[in-house]
Amino acid sequence: MTTLSHDPLWPRAGDWPETATSGHASLALLGVPAFRTSLSLTRADETPAAVREALRRYSPALIDPITEIGESIIDLGDIPDPDGEAGEARTRAAVRNALDHATTLLALGGDNSVTVATALGSWGDDLATAGLITLDAHYDLRDGVSNGSPVRRLIEAGLDPTRIVQIGIADFANSAAYARRAADLGITVIHRDELHDRRPAEVMADALAIAGSAGGPIHLDVDVDVCDRSVAPACPASVPGGIAAWELRAFVRAAARDPRVRSADIVEIDATTDAADGRTVRLAALTVLEFAAGLALRYDS
Repeated sequence: MTTLSHDPLWPRAGDWPETATSGHASLALLGVPAFRTSLSLTRADETPAAVREALRRYSPALIDPITEIGESIIDLGDIPDPDGEAGEARTRAAVRNALDHATTLLALGGDNSVTVATALGSWGDDLATAGLITLDAHYDLRDGVSNGSPVRRLIEAGLDPTRIVQIGIADFANSAAYARRAADLGITVIHRDELHDRRPAEVMADALAIAGSAGGPIHLDVDVDVCDRSVAPACPASVPGGIAAWELRAFVRAAARDPRVRSADIVEIDATTDAADGRTVRLAALTVLEFAAGLALRYDS
């Protein structure tokens, strides 16, 4: 563990309590270290701990407006062995319990398979009106049970595909068959190339309008392999030409500002394969803070 300097006037993010000091927390963190069904060999189960350590490199403060964002965050630790049917059942139950104590839930993955149990646990009885937004280079509509199938599995569980928006879908990272499947299902796809001339907040506003059109809760799936491989080398499927780190952060903050967003996950990082400077894990930690920032601005607006 890196030794960090101490300054009483520069508090560090992370090390959040397991329970709120008073009342209801704004955000609950929950580690969901799934990795066993990944299509790529991965130790994504090591990532939640790495993200928690990386958080301490940063301050839980916004500059404009000056805002402390860490005062209403709790960390509920990790789900033991979240893979498989029993693991997913534990995850769904833990998410439901977390949302009894916090307004929103952020799952630290783990591979992208965690999206299924996290979203279903968050939506509960609201599945019929729920919506999904993915930040991902991939459709995740594969057959079977893997980190390549969460969107298909959620549709089969009852999610209306016309309330799914996929941002950042990339060429050469998907098959034509799955592209046709997405089109046939009525999923809204915002191709990576469409993002070059549009502001992230504008794109996210459009996505929220579609995903939230039935008035139900929205889950945000943040697959970090949507980013350019230069900033996300620890994502097995990231490609050169993905979105920039600042874009990912802006998308997440914009989404978290919307009160319909009840839950999110950050997935597809294998911390054991990161660059020497830990850039992918650091980006994930900043993404946690961006989500918390969006919540703080949600309540202040």
